[in-house]
Amino acid sequence: MYICQVKKLFFDKKRELILILFMKKLVLTILIFIQSVVVFAQTSGVRGKVIDSKTQKPLSNVITSIANTNLMQVTDAEGKFVFKDVVIGNQILQIKSQGYKDQLLKIEIEKGKIIDIGVTVLDEDITEEQQMSLVTITDNDLGDDSSGSENTAGLLQASRDVFQQAAAFNWGLARFRIRGIDNEYGNILINGITMNKILDGRPQFGNWGGLNDATRNQEFTNGSNPNDYVFGGILGTQEINTRASLYRKGSRVSFSGTNTNYSWRAMGTHVSGMDKNGWAFVVSGSRRWANEGYFEGTNYAANSFFASVEKRINANHSLNFTSIYAQNKRAGNSPNSKEVTDLVGIKYNSYWGEQNGKQRSARGRELEEPILMLEHFWKIGKKSNLNTTLSYQFGKFGRSRLDFQGVDNPNPVYYRNLPSFFTSQYNGDTNAFEGDFPLNVANAEKARVKFLANKQINWGQIYESNKTNDGRSLIVLYEDRVDDNLVAANSVFSTSLSDNIVLNAGATFKSLKSRNFQNLQDLLGGQYFKDIETFGKGDQQQSDLNNPNRNVVEGDKYGYNYNMNATTIDAFTQFKFTYKKIDFYTAQTFSRAEYQREGLYKNGYYATNSLGKSNKVSFENFGFKGGLTYKISGRQFLNFNGLYQTKAPTMRNVFPNARVSNNLTLDIQPENIASGDASYIMNFPKMKLRLTGYFSKIKNSTRTTFFFADGVGIDDGDPATDDSGGDFLAETLTGLDRKNIGAELGFEYQITSTIKATLAGSYGEFTFDSNPNVSYTQDSQATATNTNPIISLGTSNIKGYRQGGSPQQAAAFGLEYRDPKFWWVGANINYLGNNFLEIAPILRTKNFFIDNASGTGAPFPEATQERAKLLLKQEKFKDFNLLNLTGGKSWRIKGDTFGFFASINNVLDTTYKTGGFEQARNASFRELNNDFKSGTPPFAPQYFYGFGRSYFVNLYLNF
Repeated sequence: MYICQVKKLFFDKKRELILILFMKKLVLTILIFIQSVVVFAQTSGVRGKVIDSKTQKPLSNVITSIANTNLMQVTDAEGKFVFKDVVIGNQILQIKSQGYKDQLLKIEIEKGKIIDIGVTVLDEDITEEQQMSLVTITDNDLGDDSSGSENTAGLLQASRDVFQQAAAFNWGLARFRIRGIDNEYGNILINGITMNKILDGRPQFGNWGGLNDATRNQEFTNGSNPNDYVFGGILGTQEINTRASLYRKGSRVSFSGTNTNYSWRAMGTHVSGMDKNGWAFVVSGSRRWANEGYFEGTNYAANSFFASVEKRINANHSLNFTSIYAQNKRAGNSPNSKEVTDLVGIKYNSYWGEQNGKQRSARGRELEEPILMLEHFWKIGKKSNLNTTLSYQFGKFGRSRLDFQGVDNPNPVYYRNLPSFFTSQYNGDTNAFEGDFPLNVANAEKARVKFLANKQINWGQIYESNKTNDGRSLIVLYEDRVDDNLVAANSVFSTSLSDNIVLNAGATFKSLKSRNFQNLQDLLGGQYFKDIETFGKGDQQQSDLNNPNRNVVEGDKYGYNYNMNATTIDAFTQFKFTYKKIDFYTAQTFSRAEYQREGLYKNGYYATNSLGKSNKVSFENFGFKGGLTYKISGRQFLNFNGLYQTKAPTMRNVFPNARVSNNLTLDIQPENIASGDASYIMNFPKMKLRLTGYFSKIKNSTRTTFFFADGVGIDDGDPATDDSGGDFLAETLTGLDRKNIGAELGFEYQITSTIKATLAGSYGEFTFDSNPNVSYTQDSQATATNTNPIISLGTSNIKGYRQGGSPQQAAAFGLEYRDPKFWWVGANINYLGNNFLEIAPILRTKNFFIDNASGTGAPFPEATQERAKLLLKQEKFKDFNLLNLTGGKSWRIKGDTFGFFASINNVLDTTYKTGGFEQARNASFRELNNDFKSGTPPFAPQYFYGFGRSYFVNLYLNF
């Protein structure tokens, strides 16, 4: 009985246990089913497939994203993608891949459904090949520190916007600046790190030059529009992404020929794609070279290498390492006066001469600044991402020129070598013109004949003269060297706070140590060179009082030697709000910059204020911007943007005389920047249009230039010296305001399936909007008690003058035929006008009109208002038209693509000026007036010219 009870209890417990287990499984199954139903009911998204238009094969690694969200994926090996948990309602799906046209698809997400959009076909983007022909123009192509010219090109890039393409491809070679704004006010980023130099605020494009294939993954933000990586500037932001997994798998080789800056280019690139172990890599290399470019004596040699390796650790973490090496060595091209151009043509370049049958330039530029970057990508859940980048950049940048002591300038266009030196002669005692005297006329003709026979640098003569001077070189070749070491760290966080709100935030830290010195490159036949300043007196002649009267040889530092140290921090936040009819955003930024100079020489002029570290100077700045987009319909929009920010002055302007002293610019303040724009945008299948009006004002700028000026009334303390003479000046402008207003138009119409018409236009008025203060440093008056001898010339009356260096009006009309058999041709006609000469502010001060030689402080009696107006009238360059042709074709051969692209710019061989500057040598009314009375002023403005008829041909193979 006991056994029976035990058995009954056992079986009862067993049944109870089985029942419990069954109920648990049932409940779990029901919960899983309910959860699946709920998830299925709540899952809303989109899926699709991407293929190539030529091959009809799937495209992998295509970037797909939902606009204004953090949702981003790349297509798999079958070209497929799928997004889940997408906000219900109208969305924009963006599909983009290197070498293809972007696709923007309007989709409507429905609750509980995964919308299948089917197959999306991507067409080859011909602008990718067109971009290969784009010659990037930067301030390093123009002038030098002593020219007084501030000409710089703006952001030149190839976005899909019609206006931006016209500005880059058609107007870029005329040095057109978008909205008239210097590229200091735009941002170039590589993997989130801003590449603008701390020294002058401008990007050094040569640091990644020749790597077009490797830098094609770009995002461009126009103006002050929102950007996910940085607060940005008023010119725009260009982000280059080198993450290896984002490149299209395959290999590419190309070979190009052109007659612009270089003659030939060879390039090769290989992309592995992501393998099953989570590895992806990209390698690319190129070489560009020319014995002589478009302008005489401009040889060119550049080698570039790129490598990017990514390791995908898991679904949420990935590491990417990027290395960029771009070495560039090229010869400069001289600006020339009208007198010189009339004698020898616009291709003439005074910076070179033949040596042993080969061209040799005295004005070379050599750049070699490798970049190393390590990135970490962290996907924090479905809605958040954190990308962090560490960067190290080092290397050198040098600009060479001739240095000479006790002899005339060896430059063949030195003013005493030209006919105008004789035909502009005046008798200072009688104030009478003597340039037409028979002797002066005869001497002018002799000078003309001699110049035409000896119009280049005579290297052989320099060597011979140096050898016959007891071993002491009187003329040497040196370079102004900058060796930078820059450490940078950046982190950018993005998250979807809700279905309608996205947060972007980031911070960047930079630490720079910049070594600046004068490096002796070539003694040119002698055995040593004296490290002295021949214009100085006594101790002033010594560049380093701790090592006086040094004899320097090749490879030695001399003249000046100092470090510039900087630490910068900037952070930003940005909130983007997306709704049915209105999208809007707001962004904020804070930044801090700290600069310090460390002198390594005890300069003879500034014995107590040159050696050692200066005081640290710091600037704290902030900024706000915002904007909204009103959706008139799904294809028509109104867009508005506004910005206000303060910006730290660049290190170059904080230390205006950094080569010889620790002195700071007096009362220097941050810039104040305000801008706004409004746009009407249409985006129909056959027609696209953007019409924008804009305004920007930059207040309280500082600008430093170097030049030699006569007649400024410098007192050297010697009663026997004529103080109406001149000196080499470091001129500083403070309180400079600039105002830029204008409009932009971009219009595109698909006339037929094969013919497209484009129209672009720009109208601007870019003026100076204040009368800045002008001052210069008078080195000769520096003493132990007067360590910063600043001479103020008061204000310069330049308000209302035009900013020089860029056409202020431009228009382009183009037609393009694109055949279904993958060949295409295009033509565009361009108009460029309202380009003005860069003015010299010192000529518009009260000091310009004072007769300093008389010692009375009285103005020149002949300085009438009418004559001054005529002398100081700003020169407007002649308007011009450019006709450009482009074309190309590609073939599909056993799965590979072979093609060519060709362009001919300036088909009609139009001669045009791209920029120029007034020479400030004649800094007094009488001297300038006398020179211009002669009709042949020896210190006339100098000009830069654009390329005549030029071509570019590129052959490529993708496999």
